Amino acid sequence: MTHAYHMGCYASIPALRIASGCLQTSYAEHPRTDIVHTELCTLHLDLGDHSPEQVVVQSLFADGFIRYSLTGDPVDASLEILATAEHIIPASEHAMRWVVSDWGMQMTLSREVPKLVNGALRAFVVQLLARAEVSLGQLRDVQFAVHPGGPRIIDAVRDSLELDEEQVRVSRDVLRDYGNMSSATLPHVWQRMLESKEIASDTTIVSLAFGPGLTVCGAVFRKR
Repeated sequence: MTHAYHMGCYASIPALRIASGCLQTSYAEHPRTDIVHTELCTLHLDLGDHSPEQVVVQSLFADGFIRYSLTGDPVDASLEILATAEHIIPASEHAMRWVVSDWGMQMTLSREVPKLVNGALRAFVVQLLARAEVSLGQLRDVQFAVHPGGPRIIDAVRDSLELDEEQVRVSRDVLRDYGNMSSATLPHVWQRMLESKEIASDTTIVSLAFGPGLTVCGAVFRKR
């Protein structure tokens, strides 16, 4: 068993990388690694703090849980991992932090986060797509699983990459239904895309997440 902490909202993508490493070192005939996200974000909310920053945090974050599996054998109704990548945006450590307080961990969330993401995203996505051997010209045929840190984050990704609203719709739906469940959120987006009849097999899915650092994480999948 391996525990991974303090990555925040982008942790599901490093979890895939960790699970992949476990598969490669397994001697089982049909190796499988289970990934579990347990997020109790509300433990860190101080409802007595009515500052504008904390009101935003309290309105966005929610508790979440999900379990899924990574296997070495191709299976139907699954997402095949084509590539992953991770990048820390320079001089952005102030934008998202956890501060120890008397009652728990207090999150600081700068208004600059969407702007910082917007400035770094296009170059990051170009490199991520290259690893998966997907060209930037194919973006119109790609679905996007964006970690919905908030409506403005989804807007920033859509505008930076010049996407249609339909390409980020599933992420917006999950935010509306569940809120930001930190690392458990993206797997819920993946699950909806996997179950959606509107997203055909062989569709390329680009997944993006952002968290402390300020860190940008990405993965490219093929729906099977």
